[in-house]
Amino acid sequence: MKITLGYGSSFQSVDVPDRNIVSVLGANNVRTKYRDEAAVEYALMNPIGSPRLRDIVKPGQSIAIITSDITRPMPTAKVMPLLLDELYEGGVSADDIKLLFAIGSHRHHTEGEMRKLAGERAWSEITCIDSDPDDCVMLGETSRGTPIEITREVACADVRICLGNVEYHYFAGYSGGAKALMPGCSTPAAISVNHSMMLDPRCRTGNVLDNPLREDLEEAASIVGIDFILNVVLDEGKDIVYACAGDYIKAHRDGCRFLDSMYSVQIPMKADIVIAANSGAPKDASLYQNQKALDNASRAVRPGGTVILVGECSEGLGSKVFEEWMNEAAKPEELIERLRKGFVLGGHKATAIAMVLEKARIYLVSEMSDDEVRNCFMEPYGTVQDAFDYAFGHYGEEATVIVMPYGGTTLPTIMK
Repeated sequence: MKITLGYGSSFQSVDVPDRNIVSVLGANNVRTKYRDEAAVEYALMNPIGSPRLRDIVKPGQSIAIITSDITRPMPTAKVMPLLLDELYEGGVSADDIKLLFAIGSHRHHTEGEMRKLAGERAWSEITCIDSDPDDCVMLGETSRGTPIEITREVACADVRICLGNVEYHYFAGYSGGAKALMPGCSTPAAISVNHSMMLDPRCRTGNVLDNPLREDLEEAASIVGIDFILNVVLDEGKDIVYACAGDYIKAHRDGCRFLDSMYSVQIPMKADIVIAANSGAPKDASLYQNQKALDNASRAVRPGGTVILVGECSEGLGSKVFEEWMNEAAKPEELIERLRKGFVLGGHKATAIAMVLEKARIYLVSEMSDDEVRNCFMEPYGTVQDAFDYAFGHYGEEATVIVMPYGGTTLPTIMK
């Protein structure tokens, strides 16, 4: 079978013998009644575990709407007109509404970036600003010791509304929900305490039931208060295929269930070789970004197997701290031990890769130099075919193979 994988703005192909293929993973075929703005409108009219937003707000209240920054695919511009209409129906004045982009530990936006994210209507009608990690209010600590430090504009608002898209997250279980508030509108120090829990085996993709990191950020949200959320699920084309609104936990879990129905893909067994791509540009621009596909692929490879990670990495490693950690470690185990001693953003991505290396080899097909790849404890290849041929030769003609063309979104799960 010839399989084509996204690679930057182009493609790479690999021939795999049909008899060796266990699965080629893609999204499940899920039918939805509403899409795009119609899905958002339906969610706002039918909130989960909550009154309608128009019945929550009151005239004269200050409203903080928290949404994702430029590193996330949340289509804020598409949902804001409907959200504003709902607020205006509740008697809220545009002068009392602020849209905040939750930058977390990321950089601030340019004015042009904020305008594009917000959309022309929101940009022209309400105040649009970044969250500010340097101007936060301390509201106590969680039971696990995470300081609750929240951007002043959010902490002091009368009503807090969180937006986001629900997708898999390699240690918070899923994105969306309370994550817009914490870590989205918090400080690097608070984020570091919360994210240091990622080494707990319960902090894994698709798990929220007993995930201490998720429980910690939702405890912080319960103390600050989130009055309403609006979350969406996107397809590979970044179109809205589902929306949920209402209570920040109940509605979020509804979004997680839908995501699972679409992207949790069953496999009969783990394979010797897993070939995973991150769908090409812009998702595969750096190794930092490709780690998401790698983590999902690690769920499908057997102990002692090989993951062939396919990503152009035109921007190299993608993070200075990530690169420093990789260059300074003599072996992967050092990265895990280093994070145990003190959490560092950027270093956590290096540690996540080291955790995969504990059970599998990683071959990287990219534009990075061979030395850069080897410094990351991976084996470099220029083409998927070359990497596969080598791995196939190693495991023999009975080797089992799983292919994940959309490795960043599909989550392999063993059939029960």
